Amino acid sequence: MTSRSIGQKVTAARRLSPIRSDDMGTPRTPRGRAKEAHSRLGGEYPNAQCELQHSNPFQLLVATILSAQCTDKRVNMVTPSVFATYPDADALADAAPGDLEALVHSTGFYVAKSRNLMGMARRLADNYDGVVPGGMEDLVSLPGVGRKTANVVRSVALGLPGLPVDTHVGRLARRLDLTQESDPVKVETDLNPMVPAAERGLFSLLLILHGRRVCPSRSPRCEDCVLNDYCPSSIV
Repeated sequence: MTSRSIGQKVTAARRLSPIRSDDMGTPRTPRGRAKEAHSRLGGEYPNAQCELQHSNPFQLLVATILSAQCTDKRVNMVTPSVFATYPDADALADAAPGDLEALVHSTGFYVAKSRNLMGMARRLADNYDGVVPGGMEDLVSLPGVGRKTANVVRSVALGLPGLPVDTHVGRLARRLDLTQESDPVKVETDLNPMVPAAERGLFSLLLILHGRRVCPSRSPRCEDCVLNDYCPSSIV
């Protein structure tokens, strides 16, 4: 076989099997592992988007507060009635507590959530003309809003940098050895420099989806994971 024919076969093979970044060597640094995870999970979940249904920042803020200790599916069953009854901050701020509690009862912790929703809405109405602010300090000053909720609203509804850290993000970040921290704020601090600001929200969402579908807390399905060849925690 001539060198020319060998070269043609190699070229053809490359066209059939594109070289992935991991073919060039296993990523050895946290930043490298984060970049590779972002790339591969982006291919695995090309249509990734926030699963909380909403049509504006105020609705997403309400839905995210309700999502604490509750599934997105359940929240999406509740929010249409909430949004129809309380379409803006003024309406929600003036809600009768019992009426609001009845609407959000099935999301759990309904008394505390109702109190937070009404307090959040009152603060928006009094301090921000009913408009959801974009600043982190402004957002976390609202009742019921922590950094995770603020980052969801910033990254999904406002187009601002934000890396929400929930249990899935924290777990996968530790399994990928991107951080050793368990505190969500410290995890966010470790991850932020590894991901371009404009991509932090998507990176978080990809980790959440992968955590739900492939890498749960118990019995992770490493054999089905697209990261199993370099994940430090893989059992494959």
